[in-house]
Amino acid sequence: MTIDIMPLVLALVLGYLAGSIPFGLILTHAAGLGDIRKIGSGNIGATNVLRTGNKKVAAATLVLDALKAAVPVVVARYFWGEEAAMLAAVGAFFGHCFPVWLGFKGGKGVAVMIGSLLALAWPVGLIFCTVWLLIALTRKISSLSALTAAATAPIFAYLFGSEWLSMTVLVLALLLFFQHRENIARLLSGTEPRIGSQKKAS
Repeated sequence: MTIDIMPLVLALVLGYLAGSIPFGLILTHAAGLGDIRKIGSGNIGATNVLRTGNKKVAAATLVLDALKAAVPVVVARYFWGEEAAMLAAVGAFFGHCFPVWLGFKGGKGVAVMIGSLLALAWPVGLIFCTVWLLIALTRKISSLSALTAAATAPIFAYLFGSEWLSMTVLVLALLLFFQHRENIARLLSGTEPRIGSQKKAS
């Protein structure tokens, strides 16, 4: 059986291009909040946008970052099938975390992972959000919430999806852990700031 590689490549490229749209940077500039890369941790994600004090811009960043992953997944599935949809999700994650036009320095991927999971298998996406919210409410540490949700996501992807979906989600989770490597070090040392803190960390 021959595999047509081109649709898979197109899905990966589509995901990367959509994922690399720096909504956090665009929205903070538009709102007159300056360059988000010079604030807090310097990344372009919603958590760092929140450090500007503008909750509406942060919320808009969160939604748009999720959508820039969900849309290419849905488009790829419609035109090229489920395998292409999974590759689009991986591409979107890489695009968000390593956008070529920002020197490969982007966000940490939490919102993008949420959007990808909701588009690939919505029950897994909802469970991810629930786990994140439970940890956030009890421990008050954003990074711990994201890491816990990401660590459990491949298991639920297997239960509610397939082995291929579980492997895809595992790739996303590993990338998210890599992007949070500095946070992990602070968690281990007990210096990770809690939600609402204005320290220069994320």
